[in-house]
Amino acid sequence: MQYRIDKVSGNKLSVLGFGCMRFPKNLGIIDMRKTEELVMASIAGGVNYFDTAYAYPGNEEALGTILEKHRVRDKVFIATKLPVLIVKGPGDFDRYFNKSLERLRTDYIDYFLLHMMTDTDQWGRLKAWGIEEWIAGKKKSGQIRQIGFSYHGGQTEFLKLIDEYPWEFCQIQYNYSDENFQAGVTGLRKAAEKMPVVIMEPLLGGRLADALPGDAVSIFKKAGDYLSPAGWGLNWVWNQEEVCLLLSGMSTMAQLEENLRLADRALPGMLGEGERDVYRQVLGVINRAYRIRCTGCNYCMPCPKGVNIPGCFAGYNAAFSIGYVAGLQQFVTSTGIISEKTGSPSQCVKCGKCEGHCPQHLPIIKNLEQVRKKMEPLWFRCGIAIFRKILGRGRRKGNGSRGETQGA
Repeated sequence: MQYRIDKVSGNKLSVLGFGCMRFPKNLGIIDMRKTEELVMASIAGGVNYFDTAYAYPGNEEALGTILEKHRVRDKVFIATKLPVLIVKGPGDFDRYFNKSLERLRTDYIDYFLLHMMTDTDQWGRLKAWGIEEWIAGKKKSGQIRQIGFSYHGGQTEFLKLIDEYPWEFCQIQYNYSDENFQAGVTGLRKAAEKMPVVIMEPLLGGRLADALPGDAVSIFKKAGDYLSPAGWGLNWVWNQEEVCLLLSGMSTMAQLEENLRLADRALPGMLGEGERDVYRQVLGVINRAYRIRCTGCNYCMPCPKGVNIPGCFAGYNAAFSIGYVAGLQQFVTSTGIISEKTGSPSQCVKCGKCEGHCPQHLPIIKNLEQVRKKMEPLWFRCGIAIFRKILGRGRRKGNGSRGETQGA
């Protein structure tokens, strides 16, 4: 196992982190026997970073039970997350945090994240509720060792967010098919100047492992059977010195064993020009299915109305190249469409500023309308409206409770 140093805390972190969201399940319930085998085998193989979240059903309980049973809590770093989207007021900080401690059977969290941050407005609301003071108290007590956030918004907002607070780490989506998606390579490099960066979705939820076009798989095989498509995907991420570690959602022993073998030689700069050319060929296959020839250069940004133009196009293109569900997932996360400050194409007022800056001379206004029609059908808009209404009601209630607390 290779390790990289957390430049803020000095912790020695395994380059392979265990993404617990995809623990093996049986009829929708976590299979504790298989999960225990995987967790303990990963620790034996050198993995020391386990990522879970309050919002993953049964997940924290499973991890906590296993670590307590085998008395290995002090051998690993636990990362878990505050469910920002359902926080209704300051009282929820302790409510969710204490529940995570109970589930994980621990009295401290090594790496605590604000889950699914999408923009600085979210951070502003949390600050108004006293999140900075709350974090300071938890760090002073030792209940939180490192504080960070996981990100699912556009690059412009990410670059702002990393300067909003003295974060000690962050987590972003990043893989060879998404180099300019969400935070992107620009965000990765900027964040890495200040803090360790953890990578989620290095295989795009497994789609870069088992859902690639046949021609892309053939290119990888021709380059060498010594690596599976999954191996190629992980190595691309590990090759970059700005990456501290990546998370892999391993649900079988075969996946774990392959990843452990790869992690034994996962070094920055390990890929040569020949291997980089293989990725270019594979991306060529994937990109041929793209309907909008956006390169993700971000010259069109920022949009005066907040539309995440590259993110909209990335989700739309993925719907054709990898599948509609995958594309919709990218679209939702990159536009922050469920948050108050959305980057949805429906925000476009056709001012034309973006088209004047596009080096590809794309008809962006027309393209955004295509994206809106495909990615925001009626059933989707209705669902989002209901979700926002529920969140809005909760936030108004939370604001009221804040006022009562201050008055007391």
